[in-house]
Amino acid sequence: MAVISVNATETGWSSTDALMQGLARLGPGASVIIMIHGFRYSPWDAANDPHSHILSPVRSASRWKSTSWPKHLRLDRAGAGLGIGLGWHARGRLSDVAARAFGLGRTLEDLVRRVKSARPDLSVHLFGHSLGARVALSALSGLAAGDVARVVLLSGAEYAVTARAAMATPAGRAARVLNVTSRQNAVFDLAFRLCAPPASRGDAALSGRLDGVAGWTDLQIDCPSSRAALCGLGFHVRPARGVICHWSTYLQPGLFRLYRAVCDQATPDILDRLDAALARDMPKTSPNPAQLQLSPL
Repeated sequence: MAVISVNATETGWSSTDALMQGLARLGPGASVIIMIHGFRYSPWDAANDPHSHILSPVRSASRWKSTSWPKHLRLDRAGAGLGIGLGWHARGRLSDVAARAFGLGRTLEDLVRRVKSARPDLSVHLFGHSLGARVALSALSGLAAGDVARVVLLSGAEYAVTARAAMATPAGRAARVLNVTSRQNAVFDLAFRLCAPPASRGDAALSGRLDGVAGWTDLQIDCPSSRAALCGLGFHVRPARGVICHWSTYLQPGLFRLYRAVCDQATPDILDRLDAALARDMPKTSPNPAQLQLSPL
């Protein structure tokens, strides 16, 4: 089975024989990708069950934004690593769900520890969208160096101070993080700030750059210089359509090829090469995404 479904709460996660069996079948040094959805999904709501939508190996026809992450990460192919779809209750008031995400981070810690305890040789990657980014970053605080290899954050609903703290932990210092942003998410960044404000008024969302943090790569996909850098590495990402979209960081054609490379042990230097390409193609004065929130793309 290429994808194992796990449901989690703030107090624990559903342990299944399928998970242990899936880990046992993996070859030495294989990858495990834990996929974490964001707001408005819940495995306890049949109409919004992530295991039937973005976390399903089969694309659902019921929602246009339910692009199958496992399929596009090619976890459905022979010889692929193991995908773990982590479902959690992300419905209700945004403020409540945002607070709940911290507790889910502790549950994710336990899940990662269990995976590494069963198979220390495996490389664990975290792949989270929206508030799934808060869950992923929260998990780093209690993990050991090397427990998580790479983290991919898509339109992350989190703040810079929290992200810097996560990256300062043993697990954070040893991990590599790709933070994918877009101005198309500006309206949702604003809603997050209003409903789940940061502890400090001056704190910025992850839509801005997190400069000076080792192991952290910012990629603004609607920036022409970023697309040029990706093209130079062989990743041809089409320009975004429209002005507002919370899901562009996984719906935009061409991006999953990059995400597969980030989670592939065969391309260990991909983020180093991306950093170098972005530095070459970055304009001398780079606009702040927060200042361009509603600009036409």
